[in-house]
Amino acid sequence: MSEIAWLAVDWGTSNLRVWAIDTSGQPLDQRQSKAGMATLTPEGFEPALLNAAGDWAEGPTTVVACGMVGARQGWVEAPYTPVPCAPLPAALTPATTSSDSLTVHIVAGLCQTNPADVMRGEETQIAGFLALNPKWDGVICLPGTHTKWAHVSAGEVVSFQTFMTGDLFAALSQHTVLRHSVADTGWDEAAFLTALDDALSRPDRLAARLFSLRAEDLLANLTPETARARLSGALLGAELAAAKPYWLGQQLAVIGAGKVAEVYVQALGTQGAPAILVDNDAATLAGLKAAYASLKGAV
Repeated sequence: MSEIAWLAVDWGTSNLRVWAIDTSGQPLDQRQSKAGMATLTPEGFEPALLNAAGDWAEGPTTVVACGMVGARQGWVEAPYTPVPCAPLPAALTPATTSSDSLTVHIVAGLCQTNPADVMRGEETQIAGFLALNPKWDGVICLPGTHTKWAHVSAGEVVSFQTFMTGDLFAALSQHTVLRHSVADTGWDEAAFLTALDDALSRPDRLAARLFSLRAEDLLANLTPETARARLSGALLGAELAAAKPYWLGQQLAVIGAGKVAEVYVQALGTQGAPAILVDNDAATLAGLKAAYASLKGAV
C-alpha cells in the first residue's frame, strides 16, 4: 500500500467509516464497523476508532472526522456554527486522546435559530460538493432519515431545513396499524407517482390518505408492495410541497446513494425541477479533504 498521510472518518449514529488517504489526497482503502455514536460513551470513541483503523494507526496518525462524533453525546462536542456561513468551520475542534501519536480533529456542524435546525455531517458533504463544483449556487438536497434542504450561495450555506420523512416512514410502517398492510420490500412505480402527485397537490389530506392504505387492504386487497410505494409517495409529496420555496426555480443537486436518492431525483423531475445526483461518499471524502487542507494551512 502507498504511504498513508492521514485518516478520514465519517462517524454516524449507527456506523463508523474510516478511509486511509495517501499523500496525494486519494483514498487507498476503507474500513468500517458498527461502532456508531449511539453505541458508545465518550470514553469509547478512541478505542472504537483504533479498532476500526487497525494497522493504519500504528504510528503517528492524524484524523479528520465529521458527523455525530462531534455531537453532545460524542467524543467531544464541536459547537455548531450559525448560518449563514461557509460549510466548514474556521477551525476544527480537537479531541482529547490517550496517545501523543494520535491527533484527532472534528468538523463542527451548522445551526439555524429561526426556524430552529441543526446538521452534523451534511455540512461536510456540502463542502465537498462545493469543492468539486466551484462557484455553484443553488439548493442541495441530502436525503436520509432526516433529509436536509440547504440553500447555498457564494460559497455559504444561507439557510436550511430538515424533514423527518425517513423517520416518519419507518414509524408509520413499523409501529402503527399500517404495519399490517405495508411490505418491508417491493415497489409499485405507478402507485408511487400517483400518491406523490396527490400529496403535492393536496398535502392537507395526508393523514386521511394514510389510513386509506389500511382500509383498502381490508376492503380491496391492496397489495403490501403497492401500499409501501403509496406511503412513500404520500410522505415525499408532502415534503416536496413544504420544501417548494427551496427547490422551485433553483439549480438543484441531490447528494446521496441508492434507491432513496434516486427517488428524490425522480420526484423533483416530475415537477419540472431537474437535479444532478452526486455520490455521497465522493462528497464526504472531498469535504474531509478540504477540512484537512484547512488544518494543514493553519499550521
